Amino acid sequence: MDTQNGSAPVRAQSRVVAKNHPNRRSAAGGLIHDNTRHSARFTVVGNHLAQHPELSGLAIGLGVHIQSLPAGSRVDIRTLTARFPEGAVRIAAALRELEAHGYLRRERKRGSDGRIVTRTVSCNQPGGGEDAPSAPPPRKKKAASRALPPVPRPAQPSPALVQRATDLLADLRRHDSRLLLSAQDTAHLAPGVAAWLERDATPAAVRHALTTGLPNEPLCRPAALLAHRLAAQLPPPPPFRAPAPPPAVRHPLQNCEGCDRAYRSPTPGLCSTCRPGPPEAA
Repeated sequence: MDTQNGSAPVRAQSRVVAKNHPNRRSAAGGLIHDNTRHSARFTVVGNHLAQHPELSGLAIGLGVHIQSLPAGSRVDIRTLTARFPEGAVRIAAALRELEAHGYLRRERKRGSDGRIVTRTVSCNQPGGGEDAPSAPPPRKKKAASRALPPVPRPAQPSPALVQRATDLLADLRRHDSRLLLSAQDTAHLAPGVAAWLERDATPAAVRHALTTGLPNEPLCRPAALLAHRLAAQLPPPPPFRAPAPPPAVRHPLQNCEGCDRAYRSPTPGLCSTCRPGPPEAA
């Protein structure tokens, strides 16, 4: 980066000394610059990037690094991750910051062999030339979120079953704070959880399937991950159970009007011994 003194002579000099030193008038504490003017291998970077009020420190550092690279250098996530100690997730987030503020843009071009390639264009001053204002450009509006994957549906939904599923989803954030779901996401996922409960899966089993083995990095779309698990790991329906036969009818005891013996019958009368039978039986 160049020195902040724009009126300094072009010729190289070892140091700014004596009464011309920029810190000569700084009697109190604070930052002190010990600058040496560069004569080779330097990059001029605008303060609109170096002192950007909204970009993160990692995004500012990556922006300066990319502007210092020669044309044709690779600045994809894998290359930058191999160069810097930060992980791929943080590198990707910083690149999105630079792209949102106009310091990077991606262009798709068709090569001579017919293949589509993506080029990364670095802009050292988004919005124009030297007379352009130094204020950062407005943030780009986020694209509409993608639809969530479909989830299973219960065969016989009921308000009580759906409410149990909704309560289970709302409780997931107690087990993993990253699983804080919106009301819209919960309404989309509730039928899938209800389908599990309808198939005799216990709430503990559903909770274990949804919260175990999650990745360590931040979850960009937790609702999409849960929807995928609900569909991919849906348990089979329970085996068919034939309905139990109705219990046998047990009539009350009656006293026979002929022999006074006890017998079971829905109404009083004669027992089978005293009751007259057909003639051939006699």
